[in-house]
Amino acid sequence: MIKAIRNKFVSGCAIIFAAALFSSCGDVVYSKYEKFSNNEWHAKDKATFDVDIVDTTSLNNISLMIRHADSYPFSNIILFVTTKYPDGKMLQDTMEIMMANSKGEWQGSGAGDIFDLKIPVKKNVRFPLKGKYQFQFEQGMRSDPLPLIMDFGFEIEKSDK
Repeated sequence: MIKAIRNKFVSGCAIIFAAALFSSCGDVVYSKYEKFSNNEWHAKDKATFDVDIVDTTSLNNISLMIRHADSYPFSNIILFVTTKYPDGKMLQDTMEIMMANSKGEWQGSGAGDIFDLKIPVKKNVRFPLKGKYQFQFEQGMRSDPLPLIMDFGFEIEKSDK
């Protein structure tokens, strides 16, 4: 009886492990965090990510990552985004990231009073040119410095599609 229960448990664990392995995200092309001293993001401190793109045929997913304290005083963050292409072309945009739901509950995962939020911002993107891209993010909130933001990250993964 105990042997049969143990075999079912081991089989169940193997199935869960296999499912997690096969449902994982694509290969990470680029992933980096920018850390802020004293857990404060000053407007003048731009989070800059230089990415060398060599593959212009694959589809990619782009995500932003924010690590913040539980006592962060806002439910969102406004970002000014500048993208520089290898040919010198520049695009600027403004984004709002909702960090808490309408009930005030933080999105993402938490450990103690620290929360990590990964936000998919673009899916199935194909980079048009090979070369160095620069992605620059500036916080656009009225508070300067913006308190209790520890890290801001940028990630590119190959799409599963």
